[in-house]
Amino acid sequence: MRTVLIPTDFSKNALHAIQYAQELFKCERACFFILNAYAEDVYGEFHNASQNDIEKYKEEKRQEVQKKLDDLLDGVVGTPPNPLHTFETIASFDNLVDSVNDFVDEMNIDLVIMGTKGETSDHKTTFGSYTIEIFKYVKCPVLAVPEDFDYRQPKSILFPTDYMLPYKRRELKLLGDMAGKFKSNIHCLYITDFEDLSLRQEDNRLFLEQTLSRPFVHFETTSVKNKAEAILEHLEDKDAGMLVMVNSRHSFFEDMLYRSTVDLLGLKVKVPFLVMQNLKR
Repeated sequence: MRTVLIPTDFSKNALHAIQYAQELFKCERACFFILNAYAEDVYGEFHNASQNDIEKYKEEKRQEVQKKLDDLLDGVVGTPPNPLHTFETIASFDNLVDSVNDFVDEMNIDLVIMGTKGETSDHKTTFGSYTIEIFKYVKCPVLAVPEDFDYRQPKSILFPTDYMLPYKRRELKLLGDMAGKFKSNIHCLYITDFEDLSLRQEDNRLFLEQTLSRPFVHFETTSVKNKAEAILEHLEDKDAGMLVMVNSRHSFFEDMLYRSTVDLLGLKVKVPFLVMQNLKR
C-alpha cells in the first residue's frame, strides 16, 4: 500500500494537492495522511505570554486544527468514497519541516505531496519558503503540485540528470511504478558540451535504465546553456506532465536551491515537480 503525506494549511493550493493525490493513485491502494503543523501559530501570537496561557492556547489551537482537519476530510473523501483509499489526520504541535520529517520516519512514508501557489500569485516564486525547506531537508520524495494545474496523466516525464549521483533504488522504483502504470515516456536529459560519459556516469546511467524497467526511458543530451531555460524548453517540447530531479549535496538541484535559478523554474514550471532525495534515510 502506498503511504502519502500531504501537509495542509487549509488553503486552496493545499486542497488541490489532496485532490491531485487522489487522482494520481486512483487505481492503487493508498493511505493519505493529512497533516497540519501549528506550533508557529501558538508561539507567534503568544511569544510573551506565561507558560499557563501558552498551554491553554495550545490546547485550544489543537482542538481548532483538529476540527478543521475533520471538516476538510468530510469534503475530500468523495461520494461514493474510493474503496482503495484510507485517510488519517494529524494535528502536530511542531514546525512544518520537523513535523514532516518526523512523520516520514515514523510511518515510512513513500511520498510527500504539497500544493504550490498559482502563477497569478503576487509572490515572486511558486515555490514558497516552506516548500523549498521541505525539498532540501525532508528525507523522502516530495511532489509539488501547482495550484492551477488541471490533473492529467503524466504521459511524458522530464528527468534532467548528469548521471553523477548514485540513485536510490526505492525512489527510482516509486518513479518507475508511477510512470509504468500510465505507460509514460521518461526523458532523461543531460545538459553538457561533452559527448563521452565517465565510467561512474556510465554505471549510474545503466542503473537508471535497469531500475526504470516498466516505463519507456529515453536518454537525451543538449548543449550547455542556462540550465533552467533548457529545462523549460524541453518541458514544452515534450509536453511533459511532470518534472523530476534529484536533490543531493553538491548536486545541480542543490545549487539551484541556493541561487536564483529556482525562482525562474518556480515561476515558469506549470506541471507537478517531483524532487527525489539522495539523503541517508
